[in-house]
Amino acid sequence: MSTLPSFIKEVLTGSAIFLSVIGLFLSIWIVVPVPTAFLLPLGVGAPEVCHWLLLLNFTAFGVSFFGIRSHWLQYVALGISGVGIVLSMLPFLQLSATQQQMQLAMEKELGKDYLTSIEQHFGRSHRFSLVDAFQGIPTSKIRYTPNIEFASPDSIPLRLDIYRPLQVGQYPGIVVIHGGGWQSGSPTTNADFSRYIAARGYTVFAITYRYAPTYKFPAQIDDVRSALAFIQQHAAEYETDINRIALLGRSAGAHLAMLAAYQQDAPPIRAVISYYGPSNLVKGYYEPPTPDPLNVRSVLEAFIGGTPDQLPEQYTKASPIHYANRSVPPTLLIHGGRDHISRIIFTRLLFQALQTAGNQAILLEIPWAEHAFDYIFNGPSNQLALYHTESFLAWALFENKNVNNGV
Repeated sequence: MSTLPSFIKEVLTGSAIFLSVIGLFLSIWIVVPVPTAFLLPLGVGAPEVCHWLLLLNFTAFGVSFFGIRSHWLQYVALGISGVGIVLSMLPFLQLSATQQQMQLAMEKELGKDYLTSIEQHFGRSHRFSLVDAFQGIPTSKIRYTPNIEFASPDSIPLRLDIYRPLQVGQYPGIVVIHGGGWQSGSPTTNADFSRYIAARGYTVFAITYRYAPTYKFPAQIDDVRSALAFIQQHAAEYETDINRIALLGRSAGAHLAMLAAYQQDAPPIRAVISYYGPSNLVKGYYEPPTPDPLNVRSVLEAFIGGTPDQLPEQYTKASPIHYANRSVPPTLLIHGGRDHISRIIFTRLLFQALQTAGNQAILLEIPWAEHAFDYIFNGPSNQLALYHTESFLAWALFENKNVNNGV
């Protein structure tokens, strides 16, 4: 029995050091960019689970304070967990200012009272909820119809999934295009979003396309156009108002969404939403991020088939910014300030080009967020993005009768 207090002391000391080190290691990726693809999930996820990290770091601090009796070890553990606490608080410290900036950006383009007549069309009453961050964003039951073949180019079956509200009716349509560097992904990617938004009163078509490097540009945009044609042909069957269609994509899918919506012969598109989509492939090639965990140049070469010097016309055709001087549908751009895959500077240039040409465009920046931040569906970044995505869709598809279709 006399050895028990010593044993407990050793356990508490070891636990305190372990928790402090783990908390700091995970929290450091909130500010330190990841150098490799292997570590990229940490860079993406750390800011989006900062509430859990804050809880972990406070726990480590408490265990260190009460459980360690060796002064120098206690100071070390307290210092480590203290740094972890500060790092994990950074997104929260920026949250209020970011919410205000986003709201001002929306009001500047859509009007100060744009929310008054559309609130019944979207479900979130708060831009950020700590309860949702811990418990998850509530979802409702919907109808789900998977694996519908919409085309088979080169005998490659291309399929889409459909998400609809429970009640039969006619709804605005949202075409969701997944990311994956034009080389991977599926219609089931980000399914939480598709289910959530369908419950708000939309028919959601989650589509796919042929992958690089086997199939190079413009195969992918051809497949998106095939999906849009299929949706038009089957609109009545799938309870979709073909005159109220929006495109939404993430990363490579956002690039394809913008490219499809900005074509002069595009079908009527009421709005397009880009989550961290590449918009200027030439600049993206010559000015890659630092660090560059995915090797952006190799991804672009696989997609286009060579370098900008070798295929300048293809890179130009594949860059949405090239079409920004046309009359195009209203565009919502959402991008993380710490994106090390698709740099935010190019999205800012696209935003400026769209506005200079007289197009309606909104840029929402999330300063702490990395690429693919919304893969953590209930994280702070996606909560902000989801709120404004909902309100933008409601404005474009329910309320704004004079929205420019870009055709």
